[in-house]
Amino acid sequence: MDRIRTAICYCLMRAAVCVLAGAAVIESAAEIELSGFIESETSYFPHSSGLDGQDDGRFSFSFALQPEIVFEFEESGWRLAATPFFRWDEADPQRTHFDIRELYVQKRFENLELNVGIRKVFWGVAESFHLVDFINQIDLVENIDIEDRLGQPMVQLAYITELGTFEMFGLPYFRERTFPGRSGRLRTDPYIDVDDAEYESSAEEWHFDVAARYSISKGPIDLGLYHFYGTNREPTLVPGRIGSSGELLSLAPRYEIIHQTGLDFQYTKENWLWKLEALARSGQGDTIWAGVGGLEYTFYDIAQSGIDVGLLAEYLYDSRGDSGASVFQDDIFGGIRLAFNDTQDSQVLVGAIVDRDLGSTFFNLEASRRITDHWKAAAEIRAFWNIDERDPLSNLEDDSYFRLVLSRYF
Repeated sequence: MDRIRTAICYCLMRAAVCVLAGAAVIESAAEIELSGFIESETSYFPHSSGLDGQDDGRFSFSFALQPEIVFEFEESGWRLAATPFFRWDEADPQRTHFDIRELYVQKRFENLELNVGIRKVFWGVAESFHLVDFINQIDLVENIDIEDRLGQPMVQLAYITELGTFEMFGLPYFRERTFPGRSGRLRTDPYIDVDDAEYESSAEEWHFDVAARYSISKGPIDLGLYHFYGTNREPTLVPGRIGSSGELLSLAPRYEIIHQTGLDFQYTKENWLWKLEALARSGQGDTIWAGVGGLEYTFYDIAQSGIDVGLLAEYLYDSRGDSGASVFQDDIFGGIRLAFNDTQDSQVLVGAIVDRDLGSTFFNLEASRRITDHWKAAAEIRAFWNIDERDPLSNLEDDSYFRLVLSRYF
């Protein structure tokens, strides 16, 4: 798998260099931007690990590096961007990984934009769970908040008009989801063996996926609609290796071919934000219906302090119910967002997701603040309370943690 990924990245890089060499003939000089970050991460687990084979250390250390280089050819409309990513983790070998987050060539025309290479695309408006953000695979070893994504090889064509933006995606190669290894925290029991991945398509990761999306921002309304056909980014977990005594030693991810139609909608009115994400999916047995929707109300400049306070509430639904296939099937999210609007860009987000049927509670706190122009500190707390044994999160009850991240930007 790593050899295939390396070969793909090499070919894309060679193609990008060749294209830009031609563009450089037209325009002799490019504007070059270099940025990125290097960070150290310290995690503390107050509880001992509860699963066999897990690392039992209370403290865990890692570091990450993500440079980004951009070449802009303004007159010719060409652009090349490259964003590699590397993380080393002392406790979980699966979390030590390298990825090409982005490596693409972009050409801008009057109303058209063409992107070829590895990119990240974001869709969605909800706070608690980005249900419709589907093009890029989740990098689950990075964080359980499902915010980190792997780079996706693609050909993307966007047609931009006053009536909205029409996009087409050709996705020639599939990226498998990353999962914590046997020694890692925040994993299933038994663990998920990514080396045993199964595919419905005989083409496996080379199945050519396609997607189309329409989006528009008009006054107070932001709307997006898409349809996707191809390899499901959310695998079904099936029995993997069986021990000599018949015990289940591991789970295997199985990736089906699906059709999925999704919608994201946001309406802004004064201090209010109304949000909705919804999808319908076929190809995993019965048609799946899922949605997350709610609102956000912001109090600006509280007592003339410059601080904004946002109140958030959302409902999460999945038609699979308590089958164990869905984490958020009938849940309520409530949270508070604090924006201090200071020169240090201090922010705090605190919230909780509660399962209405089982009572399981997932608590989350995120805080960040710039220390200097180049240094930033961030802290997060993830806590699991009263997790029912029928809940897909039941194996994480001993994995509540506190994490401190110190980043140097350049």
